[in-house]
Amino acid sequence: MLFLVDWLKINRGKNLLTEQDRNSPVSEGAFHDVKIDSIAREGDGIAHIQGLVIFVPGTKIGDQVNIKIERVMPRFAIAALTEKN
Repeated sequence: MLFLVDWLKINRGKNLLTEQDRNSPVSEGAFHDVKIDSIAREGDGIAHIQGLVIFVPGTKIGDQVNIKIERVMPRFAIAALTEKN
């Protein structure tokens, strides 16, 4: 089974976004306040911004956190935790 981390290693540096995908509700480098509403199979917290799934490592359900968007993909984004509120 291919995990998110393995997939990112394989596709690092490739431009995987189409023109339509660039209309994402988030952009790389942006900061957002979010609430973690579920946990992924690999243990990362999951938040949503305008329906887009955001993976946030190091969080748990119910955490109110500030995140920085690190990578935007067509169907999800990966963020770094900057602050737990």
